[in-house]
Amino acid sequence: MVPSDNDASRALVYLLQRARGISQIFRVHARLIAGGLAGETFLAGRLLLAVAELGTVSPEEAPAYAELVFSGAGEPNTFLWNTLIRIHAAGADPRRGVAVFRRMRRRGAAADQYTFPFVLKSCGLSSSWEEGREIHGEIIKRGWESHLFVTNALIALCCRCGELCHARKLFDGMPRRDLVSWNSMISGYAGGGGKMMEAQELFDEMPDRDGFSWAIMIDGYGKKAGELESARKLFDEMPERGDLVCWNSMIAGYVAVGRMEEARRLFDSMADQNVISWSTIIEGYVNHGDPKEALSLFQRMLLRGVKADRVSAVGAISACAQLGALELGRWIHFYLRKNRIHLDVVIHTALVDMYMKCGSVKNARSVFDRMPNRNVISWNAMIVGLGTNGRGEEALDLFHQMEEDGIAADELTFLGALTACAHTGRVDEGLAIFRRMRSRSQIGVEHCGCVVDLLARAGRLREARELIEKMTVAMAMEPAAVLWGSLMAACRVHGEADLAEECGRRLVEIDGGGGGEEAGALVLLSNVYAEAGRWEEVWEAREGMRRRG
Repeated sequence: MVPSDNDASRALVYLLQRARGISQIFRVHARLIAGGLAGETFLAGRLLLAVAELGTVSPEEAPAYAELVFSGAGEPNTFLWNTLIRIHAAGADPRRGVAVFRRMRRRGAAADQYTFPFVLKSCGLSSSWEEGREIHGEIIKRGWESHLFVTNALIALCCRCGELCHARKLFDGMPRRDLVSWNSMISGYAGGGGKMMEAQELFDEMPDRDGFSWAIMIDGYGKKAGELESARKLFDEMPERGDLVCWNSMIAGYVAVGRMEEARRLFDSMADQNVISWSTIIEGYVNHGDPKEALSLFQRMLLRGVKADRVSAVGAISACAQLGALELGRWIHFYLRKNRIHLDVVIHTALVDMYMKCGSVKNARSVFDRMPNRNVISWNAMIVGLGTNGRGEEALDLFHQMEEDGIAADELTFLGALTACAHTGRVDEGLAIFRRMRSRSQIGVEHCGCVVDLLARAGRLREARELIEKMTVAMAMEPAAVLWGSLMAACRVHGEADLAEECGRRLVEIDGGGGGEEAGALVLLSNVYAEAGRWEEVWEAREGMRRRG
């Protein structure tokens, strides 16, 4: 209840309820400070509630701002604590919601039936099952387990953490269930659980269904299980076809298995499309090799007045990267900034990748340097991009900077660094990186190929052969063939006919008379012998090719 006879407070609450952007909330906050009202617990709570319900504040900005407001409040009540936990649960690091709950307990604030669902959501989103179990114990101790909101949150936590047996035990023990209870349990089976039979049984038992119930099942059969016919059967059976969530789930199912024509027909038949509809179809065209159509749809979406979200933005940026469409990529970057769309680590990384693939190293570097947060994918985009654009030295400098910053390199990082070493002739450094990689990551044929190329470019062909022999033990025949073929090509460059002959024999052994690798080996051998002036061997190699057709 708003404090009586306080017109200023009522006016500010009214403005917060009408706020449609974070800038409007900031202005109200400024008026609170100017009027000496920022310390009022009630108004601080309404300020946090406005942030929580806005939905357009970035997951990094919202928790930081919420903590600022919270710290300026007087004596926080349960509502204020709950709202702060809620904002952290939806933020970039959901675990912070649990940390706030622990602060709340230390301060002696009383939890209520709304506190625990937000805390359990934090545990679920961060897959913190052990912490969730601890919170569950406290719920039992305080006697909240029978409360509908709390039990629903517990079921959702169990399902998110893959504890379906625990979830079902809670579900079966509920004296009363609502739609959220049924949908949460079905989602656990149909989503990460992959148990469509159990999901279908519960779905058939439901006393009532809403659009979300149908969407869970359609998504489970379609996108998750790849059973498109079952998904379409449910979609066609829906009593009402107006629920966009169900349409989007069905389209996503077709997109997931590359059935783009059917996805497009369904998309075009929609009476109305929301941003998720557009994002799903755009992402589908990008992932299935039609970036031009993806960009065409992105432009149509904007002309229809639909504001881009992260998925559609990343899809459009990726399409520009595939096409090398630098100017359009720059325009999309400008559009995102102009419309104040939050550029998170995923969008920033997509921009770096796009600029690199379009050859604009300067723009890529500018985006990368301004990123507030980077993950290993961001570093990889930059390192690989620099190498691809002929800046191997810079790529290696960045690789070492990444290691100094404590970012753990993955297989792609090492591949980018090894490729840069090969292109810049830094053999010893490349070998040192390869040795470090062997103790940290899974080595693939691409990494071995880079080191073979590195040694071969330096004329160290015997070392390259020794490396292949050592690594072949842990590899399948097909990758080994690639490595021997690569070394054989290097032998031709360096005029090493004897070693090329050995590589050819290895390829024939791997091929087992099948013809594919053997034929390629004979072609390469013929060329090596010709350049060495060994004409009798040239004739023998070509005769071998003739016999094999």
